[in-house]
Amino acid sequence: MKFGVIVFPGSNCDHDCYHVIKHVFNREVEFVWHKQPQLNKFDAIIIPGGFSYGDYLRPGAIARFSPIMSQVIDYANRGGLLLGICNGFQVLLEVGLLPGAMRTNHQLKFICEYVNIRVENNATPFTQNCAQGQVLRIPIAHMQGNYYVDPETLKQMQAQNQIIFRYCSPEGQIDEAHNPNGSLYNIAGISNKAGNVLGMMPHPERCTEDILNSTDGRLIFESLINRLSQRESTVVSY
Repeated sequence: MKFGVIVFPGSNCDHDCYHVIKHVFNREVEFVWHKQPQLNKFDAIIIPGGFSYGDYLRPGAIARFSPIMSQVIDYANRGGLLLGICNGFQVLLEVGLLPGAMRTNHQLKFICEYVNIRVENNATPFTQNCAQGQVLRIPIAHMQGNYYVDPETLKQMQAQNQIIFRYCSPEGQIDEAHNPNGSLYNIAGISNKAGNVLGMMPHPERCTEDILNSTDGRLIFESLINRLSQRESTVVSY
């Protein structure tokens, strides 16, 4: 089992993701520079948060043209497990692997705080260790996290269970008061139709150890690791 963490100029959460995989979960992981051409040796890829290319033009707009992105698209289309966190989510939107776009937070300010998100679909490789409807306490840190998609696409996403996380109260109530950035339908994370690509604005890598005041982020990585372990067992038994 081997993870790859993609690094763009300006990435600043790459070491956080590396630390979680390597030192919290004791799994093999490598940094992948954005000009590296091959991803075939990795079982899962993480596009971390940060400000790729300084967020010039808009977050993820330049990263989408980076040499590695054609490989990322091919990797995802072949069923590879791909997790985009914060700026990584924005990159996945820009490159078209996930539907929709990000707008500036409704209060026009950068937000850095803990929020609560409700698990809307626990049948994905990234949420299988969660309970349906479980509330996770995970931090956000972004200026452009106001997710938007057209009404027809939203209906399709709902029908196909692509909405994975929604901002909520500590008790799981979905309302405007607990929507930190104005995101449509309180959306905090979505998947592609196949379910192998997840984009989420909250940072699970920032809450995997007791010292960080929450360990709820562990569930995302534990789910991913367990899914990969299940794949390995299937291959061996076959």
